[in-house]
Amino acid sequence: MSVFRSALVFVILLPLGSVADEGLTIAVASNFRATAELIATEFTKTTQTPVRISSGSTGNLYAQILNGAPYDIFLAADALRPQLLETDGVAVSGSRVTYATGSLVLWSADSALTNKDCFEALKSGAYRRIAIANPATAPYGQAAKEFLQAAGVFDDAVARMVYGENISQTLQFVVSGNATLGLIASSQIAEGLPLAGSCSWKVPGTMHGAIDQQAVLLRNSMSLVAAQQFMDFLQTPQVAAILQRRGYTVPE
Repeated sequence: MSVFRSALVFVILLPLGSVADEGLTIAVASNFRATAELIATEFTKTTQTPVRISSGSTGNLYAQILNGAPYDIFLAADALRPQLLETDGVAVSGSRVTYATGSLVLWSADSALTNKDCFEALKSGAYRRIAIANPATAPYGQAAKEFLQAAGVFDDAVARMVYGENISQTLQFVVSGNATLGLIASSQIAEGLPLAGSCSWKVPGTMHGAIDQQAVLLRNSMSLVAAQQFMDFLQTPQVAAILQRRGYTVPE
């Protein structure tokens, strides 16, 4: 009977043990997905640890984590959600780091704005619709809202606003022509857009709160050692070079 019990325990525990051997699963803010995939590829080359990326808006990923989603690391597009996770004991205390700072670009693919000034079109109201990410769930959307308020055009823009669930969907609205203007991430331009824009205007960082993107190690990770290795790798000069090429500012 004891031999049978031992065999049964082995069969039951084998899948649980294999979970940690399958690598890392990382929740990544939509704006950072393509860059995270590059970093993950380099990490896997170095450590032989496979990495799976699950992307979405920071707010939605945060909700998933609170509901027990089996992520090892959270790469958010803000500092608020990682801080809340750390405070609530969902993340490992002291693991939170700022890995990049993002920025916004006012962009259009509308042929009517070819060689025109995107910002002037915004100020004069010479557009049908403007797309931003949902401020309630996407940090880039919150920054976009703050910029529109600082520019004194929010009240006019809000009646013509379309909201992307995340920054990726926001770009799709502008590319498809469903919006004349869009406030997208600089990193999306650095990654390469699906078509040439008609006008582009870089939003000054002084016109909205800093888009500090933080990473945090999640306490329920089944692969804490490998997860910590990834967190360390995220702060190497090798990754800093990737971030800068992809349109991010790297913390000193």
